[in-house]
Amino acid sequence: MKLKLKPVPGWTGTVAGRRRAVQAVAAAFVLALLPSAWTHAVAADRLRSTADAPATEVAVVFGAGLWNGRPTPYLARRLDAAAELYRTGKAKVVLVTGDNSRTEYDEPDAMRTYLTAHGVPGDRIVSDYAGFDTWDSCVRAKEIFGVKRAVLISQGFHIRRAVALCDAAGVESYGVGVDDEHDSTWYYGGTREVFAAGKAALDAAFKPEPRFMGPKEPGVSRALGALAH
Repeated sequence: MKLKLKPVPGWTGTVAGRRRAVQAVAAAFVLALLPSAWTHAVAADRLRSTADAPATEVAVVFGAGLWNGRPTPYLARRLDAAAELYRTGKAKVVLVTGDNSRTEYDEPDAMRTYLTAHGVPGDRIVSDYAGFDTWDSCVRAKEIFGVKRAVLISQGFHIRRAVALCDAAGVESYGVGVDDEHDSTWYYGGTREVFAAGKAALDAAFKPEPRFMGPKEPGVSRALGALAH
């Protein structure tokens, strides 16, 4: 003998209820995409290539991981772009910002070593050892290193968020998104950005203090001052 179960009353028990459920899902989807739309809107007219990037005193390179103490291929391409900007006179100083929260993991020093091996003098490279995420890097560039205008360098999937966050932190920013093979890492990065944009919107709105602020550092102003003499 088969039992006939009666429908349980609720949102999806009627046509109107199913319609409301669909509308709720659609609304949630739109809200989830709003932060990404914000980063695209802010960065819309500020993205450049290394060839047409504006001349600025400072280029900022964000960390992107190490392999056996050396920059990952993704980070190496960011550093290649920074070296090109320096060689063509479009950047006078390179600020490398990354994670050095553990003694055995030092992104900024690895980035410095790579840049000096590719023709950027050591006294034109300034290291930020507390760039634990994009917001921290942008705030510290402004508040700790005194950067007011910069060209930011990252992968295409990240550069819009970087520009939007540095803009919110008070740095007039332009972005160079370096080209990369569309491999699994690239697709992962693009997918991750949808979620990271949500945190970015909250950071821009509430402006939390970085994980580590510390005292002001004269590295950028000292390097620029040496060029003036």
